[in-house]
Amino acid sequence: MCRSIKTLRPPALPEKATEDDVRAAALQYVRKVSGFRAPAEHNREVFDRAVEVIAAATAELLDGLEVRGAGRSAPARTQGT
Repeated sequence: MCRSIKTLRPPALPEKATEDDVRAAALQYVRKVSGFRAPAEHNREVFDRAVEVIAAATAELLDGLEVRGAGRSAPARTQGT
């Protein structure tokens, strides 16, 4: 029905995930969960809204993750002494 959703954080993805990457993952998730590759017209609005909400949550997750050892992709943190 759909391809596997790929990991979008470093080091699995060498550069920052694009909006297209995030939206594609959200679309694959909604397709898998709903069981529809393309929804009927009467389900289109709720299907599209779910993709947008999941894409936003995914972007927020990726922006907030701290990936240790990922070099330049990891957010800088300072330690108090």
